[in-house]
Amino acid sequence: MNAYIKSGFAAALLMLAQQVTAQRSVTLEEVRRLAVEQNKKIKQAQHQIDAARAAQDGTKGLDKPAIDGSIAAFHVGKPLSNLLPAVGVSPSLTVTQPIYAGGKIKIGRDLATKGVQIQEAQKALTETEVLLNVDKAYWQIVSLKEKIKLAEKFEALLESLSKELTNSYDAGMIYKNDLLRVQVQRNETELNISKATDGLELSKMNLAQIIGAPLDSDLMPADSVVGTFDAITAGSAATAIEGRAEIALLKKVVELEELQEKMLKADFRPTVGVLAGGFVGIGKKMNIETGGNSMASYFGMLSVNIPIWDWGQKASKVKEQGFKLRAQQIQLAETKELLSLEIQNAYLSLNQAARKIELSGASLQQAEENLRLSNDRFKAGTVTGQDVLEAQTLWAQANSNIIDARIEYKVSEAVYKKAIGENLN
Repeated sequence: MNAYIKSGFAAALLMLAQQVTAQRSVTLEEVRRLAVEQNKKIKQAQHQIDAARAAQDGTKGLDKPAIDGSIAAFHVGKPLSNLLPAVGVSPSLTVTQPIYAGGKIKIGRDLATKGVQIQEAQKALTETEVLLNVDKAYWQIVSLKEKIKLAEKFEALLESLSKELTNSYDAGMIYKNDLLRVQVQRNETELNISKATDGLELSKMNLAQIIGAPLDSDLMPADSVVGTFDAITAGSAATAIEGRAEIALLKKVVELEELQEKMLKADFRPTVGVLAGGFVGIGKKMNIETGGNSMASYFGMLSVNIPIWDWGQKASKVKEQGFKLRAQQIQLAETKELLSLEIQNAYLSLNQAARKIELSGASLQQAEENLRLSNDRFKAGTVTGQDVLEAQTLWAQANSNIIDARIEYKVSEAVYKKAIGENLN
C-alpha cells in the first residue's frame, strides 16, 4: 500500500514538473520580435514583396532583343505540290528588337519599381497592425492572470469570514441567512475563477497564433501591471501623420496611378521596331533556284506603327485614369484627416486611462481602510457579517478596477504609439 502511494506521489510530481517545464515565460519585447519573424500575415506580405521584385526583374529585358525559334513540318497537295515538295521540314529563327516604344519601356520599369515599394509599404503597415494586436493580446493575458490572483485572495477572505460566521451560527448568535450570503458569494467567486481560467487559456492561444507559435504553447507573460502611468502632452499631429505607414502606402499608390496615366498617354506615340529572321527548308526539290533538297534564306523588317484614329478609345482611357488618380488623391487627403482624429482620440484615451488609475488608486486605499475598520468592528461585535461581506466586495471591486485601469493604460499607450507612427518593436 505504501509503495502504491509513493508511486502515485512520484507520478504526480512528474506531471507537475512537465507542466512547469511546458510553460514558457515571455516578455513583451520577445513576443513582438517573434511576431515580426513568424506571423503569417507578415510572411504573406513578404511573399508579395518577393513577387513584385520578380516582376521587376522581368522588366529588365523590355529593351533587349527577343529571340524565338520554331520548327514546322508540312504536307501539301496539288497544285502547291507543283511548287513545293509534298513533304518537308522548315526550322526558323527570328530576332525582334524594339527601337522606340513611346516611353513605355521606361514607364513599365518605373511601374514595377513602384509595385515593389507599394508592397514594402503594405508590409510595414501589416507589421504595425500585428504588433498592436500582440500588445493587446499580451496585456489581456496579464489582466486575466492578475484577476485570477485577485479572485483567489477574495475567495480566501470569504472562506475566513465563512468560518467565523459558521461558528457564530453554531453558537446561535446569528441567523442562517448571514452565512448563506457569504456562501452565495463564494460560489459566484468560484465560477468567476473558472471563467477567467478558461479565458486565460483562450487568450494564450490567441497570442500564440499572432506570433506564429503552436496554439498549444503555454505562454505566460513575465510582465505585470506595475510601472509609471503618467499623462502625456500632445505632440505635432501633422508630423506624426507623415510618419504613418498608411500615408506612405497611399502616397506610393498615387504615384502608381500617375505612372499608369503616363503609360496610357504613351499609346498616342508611334512605336518602332526591327525584325530579322532566317529559315531552312528541307524537302524533295525544296530549293526553287537550284532544284536541291534544301534551301536557306533570311529576311529583315522595319516596323513603324503610328496611331491615327481609334474613335476616342485611347482618350477615354486616359480620362478614366485621370479620375482614378484624383480619387486616390482625395483618399489620401481624407486619410490624413482621419488619422489626425485617430491621434487626438488616442491621446485623450491615454490621458483618461492615467486619470482613471489615479482615481482607482484612491478608491483602493479607501476600500482597504474600510475593510480594515469593518474587520475590527466585526471582531468587536459592533457590525454584522453582512457589513464585512460588503467591505470585502468593495475591496475586490476596487482592486479589479485598478487592474482594468492599468491594463487600459498599457493598451492605450500602444494605440497612441501606433497612432503617432512610433515603431512598437
